[in-house]
Amino acid sequence: MVRQESDAALRRCAECDGYAYGGAPACTLCRDLVDGIVEGEWAAFLRRWDPDAGSDQERVLAEMVAAEPDRHDWRLVDAALDRLACPDCGDRLSRGPAGCAACDRAHGYRYAAIETDRPGVPPGNEHAIRVNVSVVRRPQVTSESEVLVRRLLLPLLLAGFMPTTEEAQRVSALVKKSPPQRRAHLVERAVAELAEDVSRTRRAAPEAGSSPTSPGTPAATRRRSGRGRSR
Repeated sequence: MVRQESDAALRRCAECDGYAYGGAPACTLCRDLVDGIVEGEWAAFLRRWDPDAGSDQERVLAEMVAAEPDRHDWRLVDAALDRLACPDCGDRLSRGPAGCAACDRAHGYRYAAIETDRPGVPPGNEHAIRVNVSVVRRPQVTSESEVLVRRLLLPLLLAGFMPTTEEAQRVSALVKKSPPQRRAHLVERAVAELAEDVSRTRRAAPEAGSSPTSPGTPAATRRRSGRGRSR
């Protein structure tokens, strides 16, 4: 599997000056980074399958993966769907406009795919990454407020962070009570404070001899989210 290291340092994007990944979908560099989360997995899979595969063969492979999402990692499934055209709207399958029945079905089935937590991250971190990536790459079917929160938290999730219930509730409350014209600024500031907490924990971890993300976290876990699970 292609995975970013769970203790990767948060860094700024040269284009939007926010945390890398967090400026998507508006920021081109961040959008490319988010797409790379699934594209890197597909490229590695294709190299193992057939390095010389042409576009027709690649499409056949994508159809095979999309037909059996429960047998593949979610990043691979998402990349496969990108290579298939929706029979109804003509967009990339699952990423068409709101109300496209074929895209909605594909979007639902993708959640049968496998989610594998990286070593050293809190349980459920991979599911959180997967949901946030899905929202950021399909913003047209989600509220502006949810896209805002999902995109801003994505860099922290990729770095191995998982918000506590209290932290998640605090951000949610901030979104609800903030005036629309100040909402983005206030949420960005709240997430920046969480990011600073993550950085402080990382700096302190070597001295304490603990995990930089979640002390005592077990080895990687593997699971499927299922269609009924919260997205």
